[in-house]
Amino acid sequence: MHSVFAAPAPSAIPVTFATRESWDAICADLPGEARQFAKANGFAAKPGACLTLPSADGRIAQVIFGLEDETSKHRDLFRPGQLPGLLPAGVYRFANAPHDTRLATLAFALGSYRFSRYRKTDAPAVKLVAPDGIDIADITRMAEATQLARDLINTPSNDMGPEQLALAAQHLAERFGADFNCIVGDELTRQNFPLIHAVGMASSRAPRLIDLTWGDPAHPKVTLVGKGVCFDSGGLDLKPSSGMLIMKKDMGGAASVLALALMVMDAKLKVRLRVLIPAVENAVAGNAFRPLDIFTSRKGLSVEIGNTDAEGRLVLADAIALACEERPDLLIDLGTLTGAARVALGPDLPPFYTNDETLASDLATCAKQENDPLWRLPLWPAYDAWLDSKVANINNAPSGTFAGSITCALFLQRFVEDAKSWLHVDIYGWTPSAKPARPEGGECQAARAIYKLLGQRYG
Repeated sequence: MHSVFAAPAPSAIPVTFATRESWDAICADLPGEARQFAKANGFAAKPGACLTLPSADGRIAQVIFGLEDETSKHRDLFRPGQLPGLLPAGVYRFANAPHDTRLATLAFALGSYRFSRYRKTDAPAVKLVAPDGIDIADITRMAEATQLARDLINTPSNDMGPEQLALAAQHLAERFGADFNCIVGDELTRQNFPLIHAVGMASSRAPRLIDLTWGDPAHPKVTLVGKGVCFDSGGLDLKPSSGMLIMKKDMGGAASVLALALMVMDAKLKVRLRVLIPAVENAVAGNAFRPLDIFTSRKGLSVEIGNTDAEGRLVLADAIALACEERPDLLIDLGTLTGAARVALGPDLPPFYTNDETLASDLATCAKQENDPLWRLPLWPAYDAWLDSKVANINNAPSGTFAGSITCALFLQRFVEDAKSWLHVDIYGWTPSAKPARPEGGECQAARAIYKLLGQRYG
């Protein structure tokens, strides 16, 4: 990843952060010509407003950038992420402290992202001198991981099928000296992964289970499971065209898990890390799995297919069952799973589920600290009966329309056994409209918050 950070330089252009509350005092301290220039331009420190002040020789003397007031309920700590898209080419430094200097620095890096695989897009020729006291290595690590996830999600499915997703995981494994294994096609049935095979068998691109391990076996076992549905047509319960439009993002859980793995390995956290990604394409063909088909899962539970468009929980179930066979200390799964989560909380706020109260509290704190929002929803026991089947142990999709994200979490919980602690996150993996540091398109969600949690526990 091309670094957006520069070494300290006397010529670095200062960026002064101003709010409506602080602007009058900042303006009064400007040289007379600069103050007049700001007034002539009607600058009032509106959040996101950027004013470039010239020097007498025509160079850029200073930049003023508007932030929300300190007391505002709507402060966006990533607001400085707009700067790379607003500033002329050059090297800049923060002249005063924004609301959160560390998050502002990260936002600057995240806001420099451009997806340019198919169309030339010049990255902003803007660099930032690292503020004092900021761990730039950690900021760069998080920015690189986010770029990896965004690139994977933004790549269309014709170039990001199960094989390409596996290659991305293999490259990551090779970079950090991790062990890599991949079970492909009919070998999945021979090695007892029937649900993964069932979902992916209709595609001409073979399904597979990606398995990466890294770290000292004596360290606590942390296992990450990511949903890798590289395109979701809905299967025979076919989605409408509008519902299929951004289904290239349905491997967003896998992308975010790989981003999290990058951060963990690069930071050399004291864990024995395992990453499991069931990578499939949910396609339509004569051999596609059907509504009311029944498959016996790896765990031994028989699963009736209530809806072929509830495929993500199926592939995760087999991977979770495998993960639990080695009794991990912490099992985490991420997936772009339910529209119900978006209805409840919108695209920016993924729900998470766990019965570990300490884990829930710690994760909520980390999510707030990292500006990587998450919101806990309950594993409500009374809804577990909604998963009952008259002919199998469990149905993958209840017929009702209520509590879809919760019932999905309860479905996955049925396959969790012998993990000391389990966390499930139902992410969206997409930013529908651009926000500071978060361009429209694929987005890495929950990974930074979980990385913060793991760093605190195993750093």
